[in-house]
Amino acid sequence: MTYSSTLSVSRQQRFAGRNQNAVDFRKQRSTRLGPVSNTVMLIVLACLLGLLYLTQVTKTNAYGYQLNGLSQQQTDLKTEHDDLEVASARLQSLDRVQDSAEATAMVPVTPSGTVQD
Repeated sequence: MTYSSTLSVSRQQRFAGRNQNAVDFRKQRSTRLGPVSNTVMLIVLACLLGLLYLTQVTKTNAYGYQLNGLSQQQTDLKTEHDDLEVASARLQSLDRVQDSAEATAMVPVTPSGTVQD
């Protein structure tokens, strides 16, 4: 082959000729991950899901402790309210007895003497 024929052959290979497609359909090499990379990525995903689960559980436990403290405080306040109601009724009963019609109708009794055996 001469110099001119090699140039013409290389030009024909580079450029599309008459009635030829200008697009070259070559198989593109796809980048795929190997089995080790897939395993590492699965482990990382599992760790991330585990961390997400743990954060949600700790939030739930924190709210549970707050709820338990508030319910304990509620029972303490109910007990204190009941005790105050009883004390209020007891203190009001003395005034009611003194102001009642039966108490005003009673005659005070003074001791007239002592009994000796």
